Amino acid sequence: MSATLNWNSRRLTHGWQRGINAFYYGLGLTDEDLNKAQVGIGVPLLDGNLCNVHAYDLAKTIVEGCRAAGLVAFPFGTPAVSDNISQGHEGGSASLPSRNLIANSAECVVSGHGYDFLVGLHNCDKNGPGFAMALARLNYPGLIFNGGSILPGCHQGHDTSILDVYDAQAAATVGAMTREEADEIRRTACPGPGGCGIAASFNTWGIAMEAIGLTLPYSSSIPAVDPAKRRECLELGTRIRRILELDLRPRDILTKAAFTNAATTIAAMGGSTNGVLHLLALAREAGVAFDLKDMQAIFRKTPVVCSFAPRGRRTMFDLHKLGGTPMLLKHLLDGGLLDGACRTVTGLTMAENLASVPAVPGDQDLIVPLSAPFKAYADMQVCFGNLAPDGIVFKVSSMQETKFRGQAVCFEQAKDIVDAVEARRVKPGHVIVLRRLGPVAAGMPEVLVATAALATPELDGRVAFVSDARVSGVSHGAIGVHCAPEAVVGGPIAFVRDGDDISFDLLGGTITWHVSEDQIADRRRGWTAPVVHTRRGYLADFAATAAQANEGCVSRAGAT
Repeated sequence: MSATLNWNSRRLTHGWQRGINAFYYGLGLTDEDLNKAQVGIGVPLLDGNLCNVHAYDLAKTIVEGCRAAGLVAFPFGTPAVSDNISQGHEGGSASLPSRNLIANSAECVVSGHGYDFLVGLHNCDKNGPGFAMALARLNYPGLIFNGGSILPGCHQGHDTSILDVYDAQAAATVGAMTREEADEIRRTACPGPGGCGIAASFNTWGIAMEAIGLTLPYSSSIPAVDPAKRRECLELGTRIRRILELDLRPRDILTKAAFTNAATTIAAMGGSTNGVLHLLALAREAGVAFDLKDMQAIFRKTPVVCSFAPRGRRTMFDLHKLGGTPMLLKHLLDGGLLDGACRTVTGLTMAENLASVPAVPGDQDLIVPLSAPFKAYADMQVCFGNLAPDGIVFKVSSMQETKFRGQAVCFEQAKDIVDAVEARRVKPGHVIVLRRLGPVAAGMPEVLVATAALATPELDGRVAFVSDARVSGVSHGAIGVHCAPEAVVGGPIAFVRDGDDISFDLLGGTITWHVSEDQIADRRRGWTAPVVHTRRGYLADFAATAAQANEGCVSRAGAT
């Protein structure tokens, strides 16, 4: 246990260059304050997004709690990009790079100002992963604080979410719903602040961080506007002080067993493929040997026990009312799926944190018994083969069979897929190939507009989709993404032609492009990597430094 809480900031406040204290006095700090630990609060500032709009208010409330606990806290801003608003246009390429920018920003500010602790606010999809990556790099004491989910909307007496918006728009496009009803759902689905309330990317990461031990119990399931969220902010200072007293560091928590717990929980909840990408990045930053092969083994044996949308109808608000994320983790721990010996940011083990949490009640349909799961294996599966030598991640919540074979139809723009569906050119049995949208080519945008177009009654679960891009956790169908290597660096997906047969076997873990080696060699002959032109400096920097998807698209320059 360390009694020196200001282990880092004292180099500034009591260092040889005493003149810098003038800046602290100018901020209103006293001589007594200069002996206190300093907490940096990373705030993803974006008032133009419901997920982030309350982030600064949360940060200022955390400052109050820190002050009461004898600490000094300073919020600082980081970039933030809405994964919803940026869909379907140039902004989509900003999403994943924003994660790496957040990691870089937090690392820069916290190390540059000598803070003793980092709180990273997780309000939208890329916020929490970025701050977690910074924590792993710095190995300064810290945690991820969850900003909370949005409450459900309501349409004709039924709860709605952003998933209903996208599904309704797709249905209206093909005449399965009136445009008027679809527009009404669109107007009422998002009633206030908070991250998307289903098992999409935001909540996948929130729950994963509680499972891995970097987030305090219950934080991920308390809604954004619930009074308990403010109480959590006010109590955080006492928690931070305890972590500093223990000198508990992120790499004490981020072990391979902890990553296994997180991946298992993502699988059991029916989470987003983005969770896979971010866990790979975090493992790389933490120097932990945890890769797609490890996830492949976990996903094959982990049953789906939650009915969160998009696989079901339930939201994080339902989990909160039921008993919160600890109840779900206790369910998995009691079923032997989690390692309870893993240390967490409380200073206790997972098993100790969950010891007094009640069991899941029987009169509900959100979390089912492990003996009667929704599916005996995860909705996500990892495949390797001659189309994806370094792996491809499938999300197949609405696909009944574990095998698929069909003819390729190739695209290089998501909007072209939407147009093809509207023109009825996409048929059951097709494998839609969308390429040249990987990390080097385009920042690896989400292509929800394409996968949503495939969610029509005629096509849902009856066509497959493979891409070197990403998809939103809102997506459902038979979707393979993160294909590695990507097309523009010479990955096999670059050489697929219309009419080629592609098959995959989810539980066998294979994907096969049914073209002979001679044909592949002939198509490769004379190929040179295209020059990637981008109008945006941040995107050029990302393309120049990002690893491929099987390594989480983490910066090659900074990863351990």
